[in-house]
Amino acid sequence: MPIHYGMPTLIECPSLEQSLSLCSELELEFVELNMNLPEYQLDRIDVPDTKRMFKQYGKYPTIHLDENLNVCDFNTAVADAYFNTALQTISVAKELNAPIINMHMSNGVYFTLPDRKVYLFEQYKQQYLDRLRQFRDTCAVEIGDENIRICVENCGIYHAFQQEGIDLLLENTCFALTYDAGHDFCAGNGNQAFIVNRAARLKHMHLHDATGTRNHLTLGTGEIDIAEKIALAEKYNCRCVLETKTTDALRRSVEYLRSIAKPTAY
Repeated sequence: MPIHYGMPTLIECPSLEQSLSLCSELELEFVELNMNLPEYQLDRIDVPDTKRMFKQYGKYPTIHLDENLNVCDFNTAVADAYFNTALQTISVAKELNAPIINMHMSNGVYFTLPDRKVYLFEQYKQQYLDRLRQFRDTCAVEIGDENIRICVENCGIYHAFQQEGIDLLLENTCFALTYDAGHDFCAGNGNQAFIVNRAARLKHMHLHDATGTRNHLTLGTGEIDIAEKIALAEKYNCRCVLETKTTDALRRSVEYLRSIAKPTAY
């Protein structure tokens, strides 16, 4: 099956109509709705109208949860708010037929000691893991038999407690992995072994180029072996978001993909 390529929500496309128009122009398959933005908050999404627009353009959505999401916060009121946001997002994903909900794995707070940083999730790891277990099991019930995966994205080098937490989430098949190629490059490929060892659970990819500590660059303008990442996505049937930050970079990335892709794959 050919890879499905999609686009992120761009600042230059503040309305869904603009995003879908660009998605259609570039012959991409989906738009990743970014819940960091005010227009994609749960109380702002008109589900019937959103569903109608996606159908009109022949596209589908994936959803990127708020990057601040922290269901393990020690303030239970704060944690519960994020927890409920995730559950309500699953409900919206069901209605919109969105197959992927992308999430970040919070580092939490750390204390800086004279000789090291102490992450509170590590210090209180059992409480952290218990909350993740509750999150996993409740999300699984909410998803039920729907073909929806909550994919955990790498955003830096995972700490040991985060790796343990991700493995706990992956015990249920409603959770999977997102591989962000640019984030990993800028972290010295520090997550590559962790992700490759769990590649059977890889379902989503954020693809952009990078050089040094700069990422989200146009494909073909950095140091990442883009063809290698595409081969990985093909092997594990991943969807790929071309996660650049401007319309121009997105257009040029699509052109680059077409110049290197096999005719049957794009």
